[in-house]
Amino acid sequence: MKVKIRKGDTVEVISGRLEDKGKRGEVIKVLPDESRVVVQGVNIRKKHKRQMQTQGRTINPGIVEFEAPLHISNVMLVCPKCNKPVRVAIQRDAENVQRVCKNCEAIIE
Repeated sequence: MKVKIRKGDTVEVISGRLEDKGKRGEVIKVLPDESRVVVQGVNIRKKHKRQMQTQGRTINPGIVEFEAPLHISNVMLVCPKCNKPVRVAIQRDAENVQRVCKNCEAIIE
């Protein structure tokens, strides 16, 4: 199935952890094979890194925070015109395909 959310879109988390529910953020990465998206500032995880030495350089140890992927069904695209989380329709013309807001019928770039 084609993914209707792209990199750079603003999305809102509609389900999942209570800390993340209702948050809005920009999509950093889309993983279509796994049906997941990475959203900036949402689903923050911590990873403990060991000190490693590669090619004469040392990587500092410590705790690294990063955004973990969310399932694509847990987020909704925010329409730039009506500023609400909306469902998206696909509209096909002769040569191009556009995403359309189902609420206000605005074309989403």
